[in-house]
Amino acid sequence: MMIQEYLDNITTQFKSYKEVADKTIAQLDEKDLHWKYNEESNSIASIIIHMSENMLSRWTDFFTSDGEKDWRDRDTEFEPQDLTKKELITQWEKGWNCLFSALDSLNEENFKQPILIRNKQVKLIESITRQIAHFPYHIGQIAYVGKMILNDKWQTASIAKGKSKEFIQAQFEKNNS
Repeated sequence: MMIQEYLDNITTQFKSYKEVADKTIAQLDEKDLHWKYNEESNSIASIIIHMSENMLSRWTDFFTSDGEKDWRDRDTEFEPQDLTKKELITQWEKGWNCLFSALDSLNEENFKQPILIRNKQVKLIESITRQIAHFPYHIGQIAYVGKMILNDKWQTASIAKGKSKEFIQAQFEKNNS
């Protein structure tokens, strides 16, 4: 029971992170997704590819293969990619679908089964915790870069600046009914 509650909560949290990125990506043009502040910065396209490849590597056959797949080339994830917005979104969704399918496959019986990451046996909860900490870091980057690009055209993906009181009041009213 406790494990299922945890999994439900984690899934909801991952979905909320994804929603922030999705709302940002939806506002951007294809060229915006490839924009970089400087040579040391990552484009949103690179972050999308990195996150997707990370999810695919960690969560594909995670009980039977190492979470650091042989086919993954992390360094190329950060190199400029000539992908269309549609291709980037397809890649993005592929990673998230892999993660959510993996989470859906977990239950009371298999939750305590260890997995391998970089040839080190870890608890499944460690891997999930690592991911729940890793993704918001990059989602924040996506939102921040999107906000820089869009400037005054930016539509917030969370609580609008100067609208906290209204948001909190609406939440109180919603939760009272």
